[in-house]
Amino acid sequence: MKSNKLPITPTLLFISIIFLFLTSGCVNLGPTTLKSERSNYNLAVQRTNDEQLLLNLARLKYRDTPFFMEVSSVASQFTLSTSANASATLQEGVKGLFGLGGSVGMTEKPTVTYSPLQGDQFIQRVLSPLPLETITLLYHSGWSVERIFRLCFQRMNNVKNAPGASGPTPQKAPQFKEFIEAAKHLRELQSQDALNLFFHKQDGISQIILQIAEEGKNQEPANNFARALSVEPGREKYVITFSPKQNEPDQIRVVTRSLLGILFYLSQAVEAPERDIRAGKVTRTLNSSGETFDWRELTGELLRIRSKPNRPEDATLMVYYRDTWFYIDDSDLKSKSTFSLLSQIFSLQAGKIKDNSPVLTLGVGQ
Repeated sequence: MKSNKLPITPTLLFISIIFLFLTSGCVNLGPTTLKSERSNYNLAVQRTNDEQLLLNLARLKYRDTPFFMEVSSVASQFTLSTSANASATLQEGVKGLFGLGGSVGMTEKPTVTYSPLQGDQFIQRVLSPLPLETITLLYHSGWSVERIFRLCFQRMNNVKNAPGASGPTPQKAPQFKEFIEAAKHLRELQSQDALNLFFHKQDGISQIILQIAEEGKNQEPANNFARALSVEPGREKYVITFSPKQNEPDQIRVVTRSLLGILFYLSQAVEAPERDIRAGKVTRTLNSSGETFDWRELTGELLRIRSKPNRPEDATLMVYYRDTWFYIDDSDLKSKSTFSLLSQIFSLQAGKIKDNSPVLTLGVGQ
């Protein structure tokens, strides 16, 4: 009886090996590509967002117009290419000597879509005072109450936090020292786990309830904070609001900065090169004695953006602007924290706004 099985000839064996060789590279292409490329795009988008934010701080220092481009989408196509070759040598008395070879290649073709952050909604959210609910959210995200208040508030009762710095660099030195001291007292209470903030609405009016624990309400930090803001010491609760009740000893009236005001405020931390200061390209701020005011007195504990003519080697973030490298030192943890907080505030205020039509779509791969 004849068998229906085909004989395994050298040619059939050769074709089978070639097929297995070419298809084996496709089996894990998707997971492998995702594993390697997702992290790369994640890092690239995060870094370029930070660089854009730093660039706009430098622009504001020079009174140049800030501009933001959002990465709306990143699409990437991967093309698999294969090739194979074979050779055979027949010799007398030998069935055949076969040689085979092949290669698998992959080509990436990414497409990046950019959208400008602009329009009525964006302008409104950039220029509108920061909501008290956002400030409470930042606090419960683990940020220092001192860092939040110094960035977001320009006044608590009659205590000023450099309100003039919420716009282009002023010519007159700001008032801020009493505010910083009051914020430090709250930070001390927070470090002792004796402070909490709650968002509350009463009769449609937004409020932050500043609550001090029983064991902390009569301690020195709480008393110093109350005296600085001219409210009654020894209370467990104070009401922070835009519209306080008259003649109430626990009411604290605040004025919050807008997102643009926060950006201007932190742009004072940009250390412009001396040649630009002498050339009048940035504003020289003077104190009451007529001497140059050092903005590091205000922003030094929050953020420091240094400058160098040559590319810095110890920077965690840097941009090249006006023939100068502006950067944040990698060992400056306070500056890195403040910049991270600024990035979160920016995302909260502007992250939901998308332009209807992208202005630029680039196919950056061939």
